[in-house]
Amino acid sequence: MDEGRAIYEDEVLLAWDKPAGILVHGDGSGARTLTDVVAEHLVDAGRADVRPQPVQRLDVETTGLVLFSLDRATQPALDAQVAGHDMRKQYLAVVSGRFPWGEKNLHQPIGRDRHDARRMRACRPGQGKPAETRVRRLAEKDGRTLLLVELRTGRRHQIRVHLASLGFPIVGDALYGGARSKRGLLLHAWREELDHPMTGERLRLETAWPARLWPEPVALP
Repeated sequence: MDEGRAIYEDEVLLAWDKPAGILVHGDGSGARTLTDVVAEHLVDAGRADVRPQPVQRLDVETTGLVLFSLDRATQPALDAQVAGHDMRKQYLAVVSGRFPWGEKNLHQPIGRDRHDARRMRACRPGQGKPAETRVRRLAEKDGRTLLLVELRTGRRHQIRVHLASLGFPIVGDALYGGARSKRGLLLHAWREELDHPMTGERLRLETAWPARLWPEPVALP
């Protein structure tokens, strides 16, 4: 089973390319998690004393970048960047049809769906929690559109809900009405920018091109 790989690692920080189908951390079910995978990687690297702590999470079927703190002393600096939205996180998503906007900013608040505990929903102004998503059309092929999506807030299912609210649910997203897909949910956390919690250096981390979403790399801004 593919369990992903480290794409950046130093004394205090690790970035992992998460595959689909695995939880980031435990939900009480006893299922193997990405945190377990990273901990085993650290043991193999001779760092058995390090306890990795995820500072972000991705949905089970979403792939791509997940950051882990490897040092308690610097973890608050990472947590502060997440909470203050100082990290820049960009995703790639595929939707059915032609996305009609070259660029679009989405500002609908997001709240829980009272009729289905698994779902979130786009709310009217004054309801839910503020949410902001920026979307750019990158390419079209075979009746689908590849989008570059940037999160400005971090609500649960934010990208999935905002795109579905426009009538463009992500391919493979059965929960929000997306088209069926043999390749799973076509959503990938592709690029992240952050300040290193120890040195202050601005890091730009990227995964390899996710060919399961889009077979050929596309020029990206």
